Amino acid sequence: MRNIYLFITILFLSSTILFSQNSKRIFEEIKNNESNIEIKTNDGKYLIKAINENIIETTFIPQGEIFNANSHAVILKSEFIKGDFSETKTHLYYNTKGVKVTIQKTPFQISYAYKNKPLLSEKNGYIKTDSTEVLDFNISTEEVLYGGGARVLGMNRRGNRLQLYNRAHYGYETRSELMNYTMPLVLSSKIYAVHFDNAPIGFLDLDSEKTNTLCYETISGRKTYQVIAGDNWQNLIENYTNLTGKQPLPSRWVLGNFASRMGYHTEKETREVVQKFEEAQIPLDAIIIDLYWFGADLKGTMGNLEFLRDSFPTPKKMIADFKKKGVKTILVTEPFILTTSKKWKEVSEQNLLGKDSLGNPYRYDFYFGNTGIIDIFNPKAKDWFWNIYKKYNQMGVSGWWGDLGEPEVHPSDLIHTTGTADQVHNIYGHEWAKMLSEGYKKDFPDQRPFVLMRAGYSGTQKYGMIPWSGDVNRSWGGLQAQPEIALQMGMQGMAYMHSDLGGFAGGEILDSDLYTRWLQYGVFQPIFRPHAQESVAPEPVFHDKKTIALAKKAIELRYQLLPYNYTLAFENNQKGTPFMRPLFFEESDDLALQTSSKSYLWGKEILVSPILKSGIKEQEIYLPKSSDWFDFYSDKKYKGGSTELIKTETDHIPTFVRGGAFIPMIDVIQTTESYNIDNLKLHYYFDTNRKNSYGELYNDDGATPNAFEKGKFEILNFKSIHTGKYLVIELDSEIGENFNAHNKEISLIIHNISGKPKKIKNYKFEWNSDRNTLKIPIKYLNKKQTIKIKL
Repeated sequence: MRNIYLFITILFLSSTILFSQNSKRIFEEIKNNESNIEIKTNDGKYLIKAINENIIETTFIPQGEIFNANSHAVILKSEFIKGDFSETKTHLYYNTKGVKVTIQKTPFQISYAYKNKPLLSEKNGYIKTDSTEVLDFNISTEEVLYGGGARVLGMNRRGNRLQLYNRAHYGYETRSELMNYTMPLVLSSKIYAVHFDNAPIGFLDLDSEKTNTLCYETISGRKTYQVIAGDNWQNLIENYTNLTGKQPLPSRWVLGNFASRMGYHTEKETREVVQKFEEAQIPLDAIIIDLYWFGADLKGTMGNLEFLRDSFPTPKKMIADFKKKGVKTILVTEPFILTTSKKWKEVSEQNLLGKDSLGNPYRYDFYFGNTGIIDIFNPKAKDWFWNIYKKYNQMGVSGWWGDLGEPEVHPSDLIHTTGTADQVHNIYGHEWAKMLSEGYKKDFPDQRPFVLMRAGYSGTQKYGMIPWSGDVNRSWGGLQAQPEIALQMGMQGMAYMHSDLGGFAGGEILDSDLYTRWLQYGVFQPIFRPHAQESVAPEPVFHDKKTIALAKKAIELRYQLLPYNYTLAFENNQKGTPFMRPLFFEESDDLALQTSSKSYLWGKEILVSPILKSGIKEQEIYLPKSSDWFDFYSDKKYKGGSTELIKTETDHIPTFVRGGAFIPMIDVIQTTESYNIDNLKLHYYFDTNRKNSYGELYNDDGATPNAFEKGKFEILNFKSIHTGKYLVIELDSEIGENFNAHNKEISLIIHNISGKPKKIKNYKFEWNSDRNTLKIPIKYLNKKQTIKIKL
């Protein structure tokens, strides 16, 4: 076995990706420590440790520097796997069951493999230039690269030099090289990732010079990176989110419909909007109040952080009245305190703001006025800021929108408690989200936070941040960018990335087709939140009858799918798996799929192909070969592995269900306050090619933090077995020790049954010959039940 590994290693070194080697770095000695290996070179030392068998962390410490162990992203503690260390005259080997590290002594070279599959290698390794510090790597010619945060560059981001500096791009469309949320993270089509564990600004060069080189550049900080590998895409993302943290399960209402715009000027207007949704019987779970809650004017009032009583005379009563209707209130906040605001004197006197070189509050101009910025890295400033949130949470506010958190304007010479603006810029939003997460745990431990923000860092998902894709243009180009952004960010741990449905910026004349197609896409994105500048109403209730009807149908489907969607949220919480999944998750070696975002999977069982251009009458759609597929609306069956030309319809986008899938649904409800699964519609898509299949539904009270860990949950398990003559459906439950499960009325609807069943023992049934569907009412008593259908 040892000889086989040496042969593979030599082959790897000679032919794959080790085109360059560092002749200037000279190996001196090796220490095999308890938890890592320490390699001394002529210009510094390497620390290499196995965090677990799927993740290796490597740090280079230049001569004269001290190791900084502080990571803003990583929470996974090393499992203290004792790597299998060995040494020959020419090489060092540090291996786990998964990731294997090979160090060539002369010329000095570090390379990585996973289960004997080569991944990448250091090229020059660490290099210091006049203005930056660099880590570079050899990569293979064929691999597709993803990551770097939110961008619009096409799914394959190879060939781009990506700036790592969170910055808003107002009105973007089909190309955006720099946006609100950047990350020092690269993923490869070879199913590995490299995370550069360092906060300061810099660049991520994905082979822009076409020399098969991956390069990370930074102004300062840690020279630490983790190589993460997996057996498949889901496993890789699970390993990455094990490293950087899992997204907490949000409240169930977060998966409902939001009313939002920039903005509602008065309490009267806000109440009227909620009333309009009620009258139209369009489901609604939350309303977001933008910056007019603290000021009548767009400019000059940011930082007041108090209700303007002239405009909102009874805010506490308004919030309580909405809550009685099942509608949650969310307020916007920003980290900027204007010099004209009511809080300026207080924050400047208490030293809560970023400072200039003389120690005074740093004042500067931006769009909203002359301002300072809260020093989120100052514990005293954090406490002050949190107490604002605490006050309004006690008033009944259910969630928070943290806007402009890149920060939008952040002068380089501004100084925070822990470093200069450029050193901490990319983790400002991250720390802000952390403050809110920790505040809720301390003061409101029985509430799940809702934190909507547009800027963060690697691992911000662990603080419950719900990111959105910034100020997208209200255009077809703006819509076309959204699947790519959401798919890429889901792969990078931020599974709740979503867009302002309908578009935010520009577009003074309503394009009803664009608006409805965007909302239809929104049914299958993690958050359903229309939002825009007020020149064109983002809320469907203010549109013409046809548009209202189409929007209502989309929103109602969103609510019908709540059992399925909430189960996806639970899966994300437990495994990091995104809601939206590229089709190459199914066929990882398909070169065309590796660069496509035209269609995607919504969870495991549903495939969606959004309509992204005006006037499309038919759309070409590839259906993965792993199974056959059924049209969600017509039940028409399509063979897996085929490319189909699908006629488009005005009232929905092309949607398909995997053969053998279980899709749990409910009837339409006005708000999630009415949600329960006591009356459940369980759709099963029978496929003769599937001998057995499985599904599940997760349920809890939709509100208690860590309900699963506290035993306050139930999981319904579904199983199908097809023997030829019989189709057997099994229902079973796992019930947490602290959960009171109700008996259920389940309507089992089986699609694609070619003929009326001969017999179903102990169950009545309805057979629909026009649709080839079978409906079986079941009284489910939370214990194993078997339905045996003789075909």
